Amino acid sequence: MVKASTKPKGATSYKETTFGIIPRSKLLHFEVEGTKKGLEFIADWVQKNKQTKITPEFICKLHKVAYGWIFPNWAGKYRKIQVTFSGKEAPSYFQVPELIHTLCEDLAERLKHLPKSVDENYSIEIIKLLAWFQHRFVFIHPFQDYNGRTARMLTSLILLQLNLPTVEIKVAKSTDRKQYLQAMQEADQGNYSLLEVIISQSLTEALESITK
Repeated sequence: MVKASTKPKGATSYKETTFGIIPRSKLLHFEVEGTKKGLEFIADWVQKNKQTKITPEFICKLHKVAYGWIFPNWAGKYRKIQVTFSGKEAPSYFQVPELIHTLCEDLAERLKHLPKSVDENYSIEIIKLLAWFQHRFVFIHPFQDYNGRTARMLTSLILLQLNLPTVEIKVAKSTDRKQYLQAMQEADQGNYSLLEVIISQSLTEALESITK
């Protein structure tokens, strides 16, 4: 069985792209632009399909829109290789379609059972749901790369569907990324508290920015 890391080590790692084989260190500009394309796609989709359920087909389409122009060979398609990330092995690639289908069904069901917006536990339950979804998506690791970015874009989509502002979960700085990875590792053990704190802080900042 072929195994691969989704995060090559060092700036000398190279990736084959539409623009040729380039070092990962030079991919940042494309990655940022890709995420922007993905968020624009989400915003447009919500306007037209506000209450439509998130499906596996939509998730693949989002990934393709965001990164297919950089990696046309595999973006938007479930991985066909076995990968490791953050020191652990992802589920077997042949399980991905079923796992993503179940994730979408579970998300739809959980959204149905959120308390009403006037309930004092409303924001708490939303944060719990987002932490669960984000961790579960990254754990499944459906794509060859950019699973974390896709999970965070989908988090923004869920918020938009709930009439809440999108959030920016900071991972660019090494300290922020370290904290985020720690939160995901703790969630692996069933402890979502740190991830919930990160999401809660991001949502609070987003809400404050629109009330200023």
